[in-house]
Amino acid sequence: MSSLKQLFDLNGQIAIVSGGSRGLGQQICEALGEYGAHVVVVARKQAELNLAVEALTAKGYSAQGVAADLADVEAPRALVERVLAEHGQIDILVNNAGVSWGGPAEDHALAGWNKVMALNLTSLFLLAQAAAKASMIPRRTGRIINMASVEGLKAHAAPMIGTVAYNTSKGGVVNMTRALAAEWGPYGINVNAIAPGYFPSKMTHGVIEEHEPHLLAHTPLGKLGGPSDIKGAALLLASAAGGHITGQTLAIDGGWTAI
Repeated sequence: MSSLKQLFDLNGQIAIVSGGSRGLGQQICEALGEYGAHVVVVARKQAELNLAVEALTAKGYSAQGVAADLADVEAPRALVERVLAEHGQIDILVNNAGVSWGGPAEDHALAGWNKVMALNLTSLFLLAQAAAKASMIPRRTGRIINMASVEGLKAHAAPMIGTVAYNTSKGGVVNMTRALAAEWGPYGINVNAIAPGYFPSKMTHGVIEEHEPHLLAHTPLGKLGGPSDIKGAALLLASAAGGHITGQTLAIDGGWTAI
């Protein structure tokens, strides 16, 4: 029987975290790095990647940055090929990169819809597909964590601005997670999703600035997500401690979806 410390231990494992240079992705990089994984931090902007990797290595974690625009349909495969060429395996994939677009549904631009779907849904599938086919399926082991959202579990009403493409994409992530878990379970691959509530970030800054009283009033714990609130869930789902969990979506939202 393994000890709890052994169940959470990620030493020797290679983890890819997309959108890992800031916000929730940065939290997850810190959690996986602290428990021994080598973290491949992926983002579009090299300057932000450099700062993120410097922060991780300053804490003694093993990390590197890889710049990639995952909205490009060729980028996920190229990323997986690079990581395998350098490390020989991919043990953990965290699909965290995403974008939002706000506006009334009746006036939502097609360009905005396509942009959101390309990054929030299609790129997640392509990266999971590439990592599974090239490494996880042949090795009969792997952990995939898809970043969904409470917006994929319920709609939000006035006074908040509509985000129909974002909500739709995150709902797709929830069910894609179930579908991949069912199909890839026989290969020893666990696929789960995290559905964050409202955390202060670059993406949510405008919404929180305008609607924080409303958000807090509809959150039973009465607070926004904090700088460590994603870490425990990510570590659980990435490690042997979560070995019998698959196809699930864990809301980390202070109770937002409970009411």
